[in-house]
Amino acid sequence: MSWFAPLRQLDVTQRHTVAASFLGWTLDAFDFFLLVFVLGDIADDFHVHKTEVTLGILLTLAARPLGALLFGRLADRYGRRPVLMFDVLLFSLLELACAFAPTLTVLLVLRFAFGIAMGGEWGIGASLALESIPARSRGMVSGLLQSGYPCGYFLGAIAYWVVFDVLGLGWRAMFVVGVLPALLVLYLRSKVPESPVWQAGQVGRQRRSLRDSMRGQWKRLLYMMLLMMAFNMFSHGSQDMYPTFLKSQLHLQVGAVTVLTMLLNAGAILGGLSFGAWSERIGRRRAMIVAALLALPCIPLWTHGGSLVLLGLGAFLIQVMVQGAWGIVPAYLNELSPDDVRGTLPGFAYQLGNLLAASTATAQSWLADRSGGNYALVMAGWMAVVAVALALLAWLGPEVRGTRFGRSHS
Repeated sequence: MSWFAPLRQLDVTQRHTVAASFLGWTLDAFDFFLLVFVLGDIADDFHVHKTEVTLGILLTLAARPLGALLFGRLADRYGRRPVLMFDVLLFSLLELACAFAPTLTVLLVLRFAFGIAMGGEWGIGASLALESIPARSRGMVSGLLQSGYPCGYFLGAIAYWVVFDVLGLGWRAMFVVGVLPALLVLYLRSKVPESPVWQAGQVGRQRRSLRDSMRGQWKRLLYMMLLMMAFNMFSHGSQDMYPTFLKSQLHLQVGAVTVLTMLLNAGAILGGLSFGAWSERIGRRRAMIVAALLALPCIPLWTHGGSLVLLGLGAFLIQVMVQGAWGIVPAYLNELSPDDVRGTLPGFAYQLGNLLAASTATAQSWLADRSGGNYALVMAGWMAVVAVALALLAWLGPEVRGTRFGRSHS
């Protein structure tokens, strides 16, 4: 397809950089979503309610701004590549530690620590990739990078099927599998160079504090944070409780849950790639608005399809729109960010939005409990409200598509 042309125009080094950044977010999301598939099993093992286990999701999301700020500042000072390698290794080891948690409290502490490490990956990986490619390729690469998130969910669904259905192992084995992303560090070390924009910025550069670097940017940070709150309520509202909805309300078996989750993520990947590329033609904001509003007619099929075929179609279509809007986010946030805080600002704004949306899964679980276990009704209402709010926020925002990296901009 013609919208793959921007990828074909990249040289070998640029392709390695994009591939590594894509794999970093894929494997980060893979580790995050492993918990989503085994909420009920962990609750049974520790003799608690599922809502208590969803605190692990909340704590992970809440910790991510800390990681974005910490690792982002390190990346702005010491370079994208070495900090990204350390971050990937750290979140992989913390995921492995979750397999040996003796109590729910220990598991929740580990998920919080994992969230700090997870929070650093997205911003650094996105800035490394987008600073290493031509401006005309940003839309397509942005969609590809963000598609790593549903790819990670997709891999999590496969791991769940293999570990639980095929091998018959328990939830702890899922977290053992989660150490595999550590292998990405070898690829980063051998194939990926430092960001040329960051390197050029070090010549004669004077070190500035975050406060000085952010002078005149605080309103933009506030807007980006609110936009990312809506974005995270959009994605987590459609994904985190979805396996629980399928198992608890529809009483589907592991195989059916896996197939529907894979369809959901296939749609997400298609949406991220297509809308990311399309944003290069019609603009970032307009593409986000179209995707958000097109999610509305998909909601009834997604939650009330009535058969596996219709549920699968609904899951596929709604994620085309959800992750279609999301596919534009890496390019949009990086283009809004000044050069000397690009390692920090996009990821920090993203994760602050995550913090504000961190209670999504817990809130949906709580509302479902008080509506007789009706996850379908709760999730449908949630998505309708958030889709409209997201479209409105995107409409109100700035547009700087194609802005030049390598010099400060306001």
